[in-house]
Amino acid sequence: MEKLLANQYFLIGFKSLIVIIAGSILVKIISLMAGKILKKKLSSQTHILIKKFIFYIGWVIIIMTVLNIVGVKISVVLGAAGIMGIAFGFAAQTSVANIISGLFLISEKSFSIGDVIQIGDTVGVVDSVDLLSIKLKKFNNQYVRIPNENFIKSEVINITKYPIRRLDLNLGVAYKEDPEKVRDILFEIAKNNEYVLDNPEPNFIFTDFGKSSLKIFFGVWFQKQDYIATKNSIMFQIKRRLNEENIEIPFPHITVYRGEESKPFQFQKVNKN
Repeated sequence: MEKLLANQYFLIGFKSLIVIIAGSILVKIISLMAGKILKKKLSSQTHILIKKFIFYIGWVIIIMTVLNIVGVKISVVLGAAGIMGIAFGFAAQTSVANIISGLFLISEKSFSIGDVIQIGDTVGVVDSVDLLSIKLKKFNNQYVRIPNENFIKSEVINITKYPIRRLDLNLGVAYKEDPEKVRDILFEIAKNNEYVLDNPEPNFIFTDFGKSSLKIFFGVWFQKQDYIATKNSIMFQIKRRLNEENIEIPFPHITVYRGEESKPFQFQKVNKN
């Protein structure tokens, strides 16, 4: 009798082991095949999530099959899972919200893996998109994990969504300078800069009369991958050229006048006896 029981336990264990090994191999093959097929038709983050979904569903089936071989009734497991689901439902609200938010983000296709995005004060490259969170790699090589729910509730700027970008510069020149001359110099610099695009044309706006300077906006267009090179080169060239043309870039200051214009503020020293 004991030998018979031992043989039965061995057979159950052997079947369970076969199911686990064969099932894991099958799940991996299906996941890889689905990934290769979907990679050509869907965005990178979508096909990665589908691969993970197939992986998790596959292992759920494997576990349920093993439990059935062992003799555990599936109905009992589902009933216990239902009770546990109610017990842990409130605790899992945040996770469920993140999963739903993640599905919305995927359907919107607002960004893809490799895009540079900004959420709040955080700027980084999208490293991965998961069911619960999105991982960013900042430019100082820091790793940032942001829950999907935060993305849905916040403004997200995709900096590299389009192939070209505009570099916006806000300048100030002294009141004695001619803004039309400054405009011509800036357009000449943009025209000769190797990174600045001819189309769209640069933007020049005489924006305001500031407290200490004439306010000028100047924007140039460039390929998105040339941001640092464009900004460095255009800033150096503007500073060098304005120096050559003796055009003053003022700093905030207060001018105190003497003489007639300051009469209301004159002081008189009184000698005390």
